Amino acid sequence: MSKATVERHKAAMARSTLSRPVQLGLASGLIEPNATFLDYGCGRGDDHRTLQALGHECSGWDPVHRPEGERRRSHVVNLGYVVNVIEDPQERTETLRAAWKLTQRALIVAARVDFQAPLQEAEEYADGVVTSRGTFQKFYSQPELRDWIDDTLDVMSVAAAPGIFFVFRAEEDRQRFSSSLFRRRLSAPVGRISDALFDTHRELLSELIEFFEERGRVPEPQEVETAPQLIDAFGSIPRAFRVVRNATGDLAWNEIEDQRQEDLLLYLAMQRFRKRPRFSELPAELRHDVRSFFGTYKAACQEADHLLFAAGNRVGVSDACKTASFGKLTPEALYVHASGLDRLPPVLRALEGCARIVIGEIEGANLIKLDRQRPKISYLSYPDFDEVAHPPLVFSVVIWLDTMVAKYYDFSRRDNPPILHRKESFVPADHENHEKFARLTRQEEKRCLLDREEIGTRRRWEELLEAEGFKVAGHVLRRR
Repeated sequence: MSKATVERHKAAMARSTLSRPVQLGLASGLIEPNATFLDYGCGRGDDHRTLQALGHECSGWDPVHRPEGERRRSHVVNLGYVVNVIEDPQERTETLRAAWKLTQRALIVAARVDFQAPLQEAEEYADGVVTSRGTFQKFYSQPELRDWIDDTLDVMSVAAAPGIFFVFRAEEDRQRFSSSLFRRRLSAPVGRISDALFDTHRELLSELIEFFEERGRVPEPQEVETAPQLIDAFGSIPRAFRVVRNATGDLAWNEIEDQRQEDLLLYLAMQRFRKRPRFSELPAELRHDVRSFFGTYKAACQEADHLLFAAGNRVGVSDACKTASFGKLTPEALYVHASGLDRLPPVLRALEGCARIVIGEIEGANLIKLDRQRPKISYLSYPDFDEVAHPPLVFSVVIWLDTMVAKYYDFSRRDNPPILHRKESFVPADHENHEKFARLTRQEEKRCLLDREEIGTRRRWEELLEAEGFKVAGHVLRRR
């Protein structure tokens, strides 16, 4: 097939929603309301038009569909699914460098990965394929794409999702984003106990409370705008927070402190995978976190290394699976719902973090399988987990941590996919649907429906229900 038969203009897709890279840029806070945005290789321009409608200052350029567009330096530049449709490797490299040259703060790079297998009609061409429509596609492995970006731009990119990487101009911004990947959501225990001094200064103390909830420590004076007023009213910021503790109790604040310390430790452990930053390269708030929780950066890194090495100890991982407060435990693995990931023992959070450093966030994956015997993590997608009593598996992504190889398995076209039972075992006890799931399990156990080994697939389960004269309506077992 000759180069002339490659028709790049056909590769641009019309979208009714924002593309996945731009969605992630918004969700992560990368594309801020006051940040300028350039869609480099914008195709038909759906992304930047949608962002403009949301109030963002945007521009877009495409050599075919928008050649008159302005290629101006912008805070955030999106190079979304562009390099994978360029058949010339040298031109790919030049395109990546051109987009980076226009980037002031962060570059989003997205390309097709080998999870998205080429169509059967595709024909091999150069280092990719040409589809029946005449478009070229280069399918990268996740490590291959990361290494190409890093080597071309002399950077260390951060995996945001399969085939999507964020590249930051400032090392502080890279570390700030990387640390946010391992920070859980916490709620402050405000107002459960009344105290006159606390009630009098409740509004003044609100920023201090929000800061401690976010960082797990008392702020330095320069970190909160209300510092002068707090010092004037209470004598010092630590004394101001002591008033909060006295009014609301110590227990929950101690838990927040411990959890934020664990989050920081997990982030530092994951940085060992590439090149751990120097202390001076950390954002100021992370430097204060380190000093507050560990005293010195050296002590923090030593403890982080200990956690990372523990995640590579198969016996220790298996034992940690046994101690998890929730999840379905089998001899081979622990299965947990993604909503409870941050409640796992630190060594299991570190184990999953090793996979996430490689692959980023996998859209639609809501169950995680932590292998007890092999260095392997699986992300499983059950889109109807909450609504359907026994939801089918749609896809899985398996990551081997010893080789960093990821494989995608598609179950969506199978007429007899695997299904779930005992859904309450996958979620924490305070999950909003835990009791509803558990009630159905009790009903099915009472009728001895869960004693059969063969019920793990949809067809066999439906055959069993039919034979026993039952049906499942919503999350209730009924007689036919």
